[in-house]
Amino acid sequence: MATPTRDTRSRIRDAAATLFRREGYAATGLKRIASESAAPFGSIYHFFPGGKEQLAEDVVRTAGAAYGHMVAALLNSVADPLESLANAFDRAAANLEAADYADACPIATLALEVASSNETLRVATAQVFDGWVTEGTEWFARWAPDRATARWLCQSMIMLLEGAFVLSRAARSPEPLHAAGRAMVELARPVVSRGT
Repeated sequence: MATPTRDTRSRIRDAAATLFRREGYAATGLKRIASESAAPFGSIYHFFPGGKEQLAEDVVRTAGAAYGHMVAALLNSVADPLESLANAFDRAAANLEAADYADACPIATLALEVASSNETLRVATAQVFDGWVTEGTEWFARWAPDRATARWLCQSMIMLLEGAFVLSRAARSPEPLHAAGRAMVELARPVVSRGT
């Protein structure tokens, strides 16, 4: 009995994550989530008694953490830091293009939509972004002369990536992500060159 329950919860979370990422929080109703997850409507309240807000917070925290770990693994998959940064942006471009420009950052759409209207979800997205900055700062700290520089580089990487996702989705072109990758490499080059 435990396996189907976990599977139902996962299906609900996955469907909600996709819908929130593609259509936003306000445009995504619980009936649609139930339909997309092939779960009984009552299952949503069984697993998420706080309804849509609790489900969205869970999605932000789980999808956001998973995305952060995926990016960290991608950065660690190439030994040279500058090549690694270029590779990460190129992979993001390829993944977005393969998803027909529908799937980018798992929390950005929701974060932009709720930042001024829902404190619970604003805090959840802020904490996820902070986790990304913390993890990324550790990566850049291998080459940066100090923590402040490492943090600045990480924040720059996230800002370039998120901004490029918006431009790429609007233009339906991978070029903004490739341009952002080149910009990030040039931003990091003097720091990495001093640190190696």
